[in-house]
Amino acid sequence: MDKLDAAIDALFPRALEVLERLVSNASTIGNESGAQEAFAGELERAGFAVTRLEIPESIASDPDAGIPIVSYEHRYDIVGQRGPSDASRTIILNGHMDVVPADDASRWTSPPFEPTVVDGWLVGRGAGDMKAGFAAGLLALWALDEISPGWMTGGLSFVAAIEEEATGNGTLASVRAGYTADAAVLLEPTDLDILLGGISLIWISIEVDGLAGHAEAAMESVNPILGAYSVIAALQSLEAEMNAAHVSGDGADAAFAATTHPYNVNIGRVLAGDWASSVPAIARLEVRVGHPGTWTSDEAFERVKAAVGSALAGDAWFAAHPPRFTMTGYRAQRYLQDETAAVVTRLGDAHAEVHGVQPNRVTLGSTTDGRFYVNQAGMPTLAYGPRTRNMHGTDEAVELASIVQCAKVVARFLAGWYGAAS
Repeated sequence: MDKLDAAIDALFPRALEVLERLVSNASTIGNESGAQEAFAGELERAGFAVTRLEIPESIASDPDAGIPIVSYEHRYDIVGQRGPSDASRTIILNGHMDVVPADDASRWTSPPFEPTVVDGWLVGRGAGDMKAGFAAGLLALWALDEISPGWMTGGLSFVAAIEEEATGNGTLASVRAGYTADAAVLLEPTDLDILLGGISLIWISIEVDGLAGHAEAAMESVNPILGAYSVIAALQSLEAEMNAAHVSGDGADAAFAATTHPYNVNIGRVLAGDWASSVPAIARLEVRVGHPGTWTSDEAFERVKAAVGSALAGDAWFAAHPPRFTMTGYRAQRYLQDETAAVVTRLGDAHAEVHGVQPNRVTLGSTTDGRFYVNQAGMPTLAYGPRTRNMHGTDEAVELASIVQCAKVVARFLAGWYGAAS
């Protein structure tokens, strides 16, 4: 283990270069190919056979898919495979290459897609969520190859998926294509905790009609932005009801007991108007709704519509011009991994070897692509990755030391995985 740790320490500058190259590729949804090709090259250099798995447009009709928001033409997952084809023991490392936009670039201390190291942290969009996970995974593999050639006696797949941030359809497509294994480890940023589960959530677009006109006669128009306030208030009330039921025990989900507010209804975008002196015709809200796992996506959608409809009852304008609701993006269902599974206990033991204590086992009021491995493929699955800050926010960053720590844990876990009995 001393040799393994020394190799990881020595190879870290190379991993940092890879991470910086990945962050430099602004792989927002629809623009993933640059980062995907950079990662594919690293896999090939590490002895992986690489497949560019195209996402079929027909994924939209899959009942477990999210609702596509961008065409899949010329877009693909990267799947690297190593090890014997008839391996009796297999594992998948998974991550997502897509990142959220950085439209607040003027507020960053450095350009979001120009990675910058500051006080032991790498700042850049996607550095934490979750390109650092790819760097940690590669670092673990390089070190094992260096100190113990032939260590990998089973099959290993490394999946770089697209669209985790919007639909999950990249990882779902890989599962549907048969890329499964005995277990999966998602290298998501978990602050070196083991993440075991996530909530259900959907995305909804809500359009509010107004009556357009000149600002000089605004009293004769209907401003949909002002009308949207009532819609937002209804959504906030629904959020409060869901979380009150969770805390009180009526509808509580024991798996998320440590999270007192798991169901967030987030107003992510508000779009309206094109001129300061004009009353807009339409206002559109783009909303993320976390909801209890006992509701299907369709039921959650109907409950949002009902909550808004109830709040607007009696309003003459809305009675004649009701808001329009469209489900888009996520239709993610709750998932939970049993912590007694071998993948959990063995990675926990590997963490303890490095840190001296077992890692925390956690669930969060969010989701990961792990739901497809657990729910659709029936695979034991966890997420484990570096420490980050400001994910999806200004000056997103990953702690560099935690990439090294993560790699040391993952390397021990992988070495032990192939040596363990099924």
